[in-house]
Amino acid sequence: METETKITLKNQPDVVVGALNACFFAKRGFNVHVFESREDIRKAKIVKGRSINLALSHRGRQALKHVGMEDKIISKGIPMHARMIHSLSGKQSPIPYGRKGQYILSVDRANLNKELLSEAETYPNTTLNFEHKLQDWSADTGLMTFSRSDGSKDQIHADLIVGCDGAFSATRKQFLRRSRFNYSQTYIPHGYMELTMPPVNGEFAMKPNYLHIWPRNTFMMIALPNLDKTFTCTLFMPFEDFEKITTGDEVIQFFQSYFPDTIPLIGVEALKKDYFRLPAQAMVSVKCSPYHIGDKCVLMGDAAHAVVPFYGQGMNAGFEDCIVFDELMEQFNEDFCAVLPEYTRVRVPDDHAIADLAMYNYVEMRAHVNSKWFLFRKYVDNVLHFFLPKTIIPLYTMVTFTRIPYHHAVERWHWQNKVINYGLLLSAVGAVLGGSYLLTKHSQQVNNLAVPAEKMWTRLKRKHRPVYSRTIQTCSVAPECNENSSGGEKRPIHKCAYILSWLTG
Repeated sequence: METETKITLKNQPDVVVGALNACFFAKRGFNVHVFESREDIRKAKIVKGRSINLALSHRGRQALKHVGMEDKIISKGIPMHARMIHSLSGKQSPIPYGRKGQYILSVDRANLNKELLSEAETYPNTTLNFEHKLQDWSADTGLMTFSRSDGSKDQIHADLIVGCDGAFSATRKQFLRRSRFNYSQTYIPHGYMELTMPPVNGEFAMKPNYLHIWPRNTFMMIALPNLDKTFTCTLFMPFEDFEKITTGDEVIQFFQSYFPDTIPLIGVEALKKDYFRLPAQAMVSVKCSPYHIGDKCVLMGDAAHAVVPFYGQGMNAGFEDCIVFDELMEQFNEDFCAVLPEYTRVRVPDDHAIADLAMYNYVEMRAHVNSKWFLFRKYVDNVLHFFLPKTIIPLYTMVTFTRIPYHHAVERWHWQNKVINYGLLLSAVGAVLGGSYLLTKHSQQVNNLAVPAEKMWTRLKRKHRPVYSRTIQTCSVAPECNENSSGGEKRPIHKCAYILSWLTG
């Protein structure tokens, strides 16, 4: 029986997940109808919504590869091989993301939206519907009601509703009316503000193949490169700190105190203007379960698991939703009754894990990267990974460069930390005990060494000790220092009577 899949999108940047999902379902032969509350972004003069650059990594690339879009998207991305840490003094220190050749991609959000919508539209069994806002839907019948910009309403029936409509999902409202649905949302006390760093003489103002970070413990700024040679700078800071800055001069004073190297690159006037262009924006983390209702509806992307942006995994997790669902469709022969419950069982632990990791990574980015212990542990992890690539895998590598399930990566990370910390502790204890044992066992030899050492030290002191030799000499430098004695000979006064000489043995 032919099945229609309705993908509902609501005024959120999560359109990328919905458009990609449309490609997955269309490839399987389903009739797909995509609904977006906004106008077509490809025709819009002004694109509304967030503009934080997206970081594309392995999980997202695998999903794009499945629908033949990987090469097209990465060709318009900029590789970032490492974090570039900017200290207060202006010193720059790179911290590689992984092994040589491993990198993440900085991609433009608006361009990615446009490319995926255009790709979805190439399938003859896909219909894109813009300016359709979801008003209500029935989990029993699959009937959906949309309002249009002209005030009219459309009612459409679907066999499966896939809600990819963002953190404030209209689709999810029906889930909240049902019993045994768990839901939580958390606003972090920090907001974000975007600034633009223009090119310098037509080139990037900083090295382009890095994610630049200015960590300042309780807040930070990052910068990602764009294809037009600009950098999108994002300042993350507690809201109360944003609110303390009320004038342009205070903006410059703040940047002079914490980000002095960026002022000439952004520009004083541009900095004053950009800072007050928009107020600081909030960031929310959403967790819920289950992700499905019967065999009629399923949530994906931010609608199921909105995360803060500090691990660069929001989009990648949403794209992985698509490929996981497709793999389950293959496994269960497209039986929605089996696929949807299994999807919830598989994805909920993973998505909750990446939500927690994203919170943790904010602390790492703004504070831990300044710690010598953190840098030392990262070095140890990388060395062990080099020699034991299948046994020890750094957390960032598991999350960013593999498809190891997120919650398995966290469990393995905790285990590795225990093993490595115990190993370092035992090594330190072993070194102390070994040194003590050698000193005890060879105490006589140590004592025997003490006498020659004393003699050597005495000889060195005697050899290099300054000795004053008494010399009768006329001062030729300062004749006034000379005076005649009663016997007629010249006798130098005390300033010239002793000449410092070093004995050489």
